[in-house]
Amino acid sequence: MSLLVPKSGESGQPGQSGESVIVRDAEAEVVGRAPTTVKLLADSSATGGALSTQRVTLTGGADGAKPHWHGKSAEMFFLLDGAAEILSGDQVVTAGPGDLVVVPPGLPHAFAAAPGADADLLIVLTPGVERFEYFRHLQRIALGEVGPESLLEVQELYDNHFTKSVAWDARNR
Repeated sequence: MSLLVPKSGESGQPGQSGESVIVRDAEAEVVGRAPTTVKLLADSSATGGALSTQRVTLTGGADGAKPHWHGKSAEMFFLLDGAAEILSGDQVVTAGPGDLVVVPPGLPHAFAAAPGADADLLIVLTPGVERFEYFRHLQRIALGEVGPESLLEVQELYDNHFTKSVAWDARNR
């Protein structure tokens, strides 16, 4: 749950000057379950369009996202703990704790925990895109409530366009 804290004497939209967005760990919505969980932290509507952010935890070498690209947003991956493989264009980078990878709009990217490892990532899209419903949609797919092909119908809505990657497919898995 997001709390908006206006500066004394000010009001307005979330994320505007003078306001903070505060998300308490215990109140953040979690979608999915091990080996892949996503903690929804702040969506675009909570930040005045500035950013969308979530924390993704992958266990035992789990995949995070298949190759895709965003037309409007850059995506930042900050590895909090563990080891992750991150596709950035045609390069696969192995990231460790404290490593940062920023992928510009239009560049294909993907991520997964390194083989046999766990990964804990903070992911930020800027400018923000409403992403929480996208992750809820992924959960509905995992539960069998809708088919995976339904993602193709919402690519434009979530600015999440799937693509192929020879570099990603060639990883030693």
